[in-house]
Amino acid sequence: MKVKFWGTRGSIPVPGKDTTTYGGNTTCLEITLESGRKFIIDAGTGIRPLGQHLLAEGGKIDVHLLITHIHWDHVQGFPFFDPVYDPETKIRIDGFPTCMKGLRVPFDNKMGDGFFPLKFDDLKAEMSYLDTLNHGPLKVDDVVIDSIPLQHPQGGFGFRFREGKKTLVFITDNELTEEAWAGRHTEDYAEFCKEADLLIHDAQYTPEELEKRKGWGHSDYVSTLDLALKAQVKKLVLFHHDPTRKDPEVASLKAHCEELAGKSNPDILIGAAKENSELTV
Repeated sequence: MKVKFWGTRGSIPVPGKDTTTYGGNTTCLEITLESGRKFIIDAGTGIRPLGQHLLAEGGKIDVHLLITHIHWDHVQGFPFFDPVYDPETKIRIDGFPTCMKGLRVPFDNKMGDGFFPLKFDDLKAEMSYLDTLNHGPLKVDDVVIDSIPLQHPQGGFGFRFREGKKTLVFITDNELTEEAWAGRHTEDYAEFCKEADLLIHDAQYTPEELEKRKGWGHSDYVSTLDLALKAQVKKLVLFHHDPTRKDPEVASLKAHCEELAGKSNPDILIGAAKENSELTV
């Protein structure tokens, strides 16, 4: 499997000189299986350049789109995903049960006088809702995808991809806390992530920032590292960077994680998600 980051930021896009290294677009990942089939996770503003890239490659676009949840920073790019205006595009959609509602809202919201000049029904792509992950694993080619509920306001899903002996886990917008709802304790996530080759997890806050933001549905980077260590993952990538976080500050959090990890498991690899970067699992 290969994963490419098209959007790494949380809450709101923040383009500019302070985010050129780690990126300013909101959540969007592209996962390419060994078979060549592509999955997209979330439709934040990062899905706009991804769409342009897919069209530039030529050929018919046939992708799976998995939605973790429908907060604005995870669906706001969908109207600008150019392949949805191509009748030859096929998009199979799955994820959190409200995902279709979230993708339709920018087009068909009845509040005000509308927020987008086109209607959802104006889109030309062939789109289908699978409704599989809410009931069990999704199996595509030789890959099994499982979901786990998120500790996040209004809920959401994290995803685990297993292809052969390789495992990739993506969990964003998830608050690791002792006060978690049933099935969403750190031990539950540790079991879900156990011995993963790659864990990409929300690390939006510092421990000090989290004191004022408890219940907002995001983790501090120290708790995220603790999860990775408990799960004995091989590599951790910090994700969903706070919109106020400048590039040097993201690098500093990554360096501190490496320092902390070195005291208990020096073999674990630590990274911070960078827009346009690619990883092979």
